[in-house]
Amino acid sequence: MSTKRTDKASYTIIFSIILVVVVGSLLAFFANATKELRVNNDKVKSQMDILYSMGIESTRANATEMFNKYITKQYVIEGVNATENPEAYLIDIKKEQNKAKEGGIQRLPLFVGEKEGEKIYIVPVRGNGLWDAIWGYVALNGDLKSIYGVFFDHKGETPGLGANITEPFFKDDFKGEMLYDASGDFKSIEISKSNGDPNNTDKKDNQVDAISGATITGNGVGTMLKKDIRLYLPYFETLKK
Repeated sequence: MSTKRTDKASYTIIFSIILVVVVGSLLAFFANATKELRVNNDKVKSQMDILYSMGIESTRANATEMFNKYITKQYVIEGVNATENPEAYLIDIKKEQNKAKEGGIQRLPLFVGEKEGEKIYIVPVRGNGLWDAIWGYVALNGDLKSIYGVFFDHKGETPGLGANITEPFFKDDFKGEMLYDASGDFKSIEISKSNGDPNNTDKKDNQVDAISGATITGNGVGTMLKKDIRLYLPYFETLKK
C-alpha cells in the first residue's frame, strides 16, 4: 500500500473520530441544557393529569396555579401510616412498583382535593396494556367507595383501539361507579365486553363497557385498577374510622 493511500485512510479515521466526538458533545450539551425544561414539563403534565381526574381542565400555563388551588393535601402512604409531603406527585410509580417486586416497601402517593365543597381522594395507577405501559389517576368521592372521575394514558396502544382509553367516551363511563359490591366487598371495576348496561346507567354493577377491538388493553385497565386501588384499602379503613 502506498504512503498516499495510507494517509487518506488515516485522514478518514481521524475525521470520523472528530465527527463522533463533536456530535456526541453537542448532544450531551443539548441534553443538559434542556434537562430542567423536560423535568418541569413532566411535573406540569402530572399536575394536569391529576386535575383532569377531578374534572378540572387546565393548561401548561396555569396547571401549577390550579393544582395549588384544588389539591389541599399530598401524602405518602407506607402501610397504614401517611406522611404529608408537598411533592408526593413527583414520586415515580414505576420505580416504586419495581421496588415492591424486589421485596421493598412501596410508597403510595395520595392526593386530597376539594371541589365545590366536596373532598376528593386521588390515587395513581399503573399497569400494562397490549404493547406497553398504561397509567392514570383515579379520583374517589369522599365516601371512598365510588369513583368521581379518572384519567388514563398509555405509551404505545393501537390508535383507534386500545389508545381510546384516553378518550372521554371511555373515561366518562367510570363516573359514579361503585368499587364495592352489595355485600360491601371490594370488587373494583371490570372492563366488560358482555356488560348489559350500554348506557352505563347502573352504577352498582362494578362494570363499564369495553372498547371494541381492545380486549387486552381493557383487561389491562381493569387489572391495573383492582391491583393498585387495593393497595390503599388499609389506609382508607383508618380514614373511615
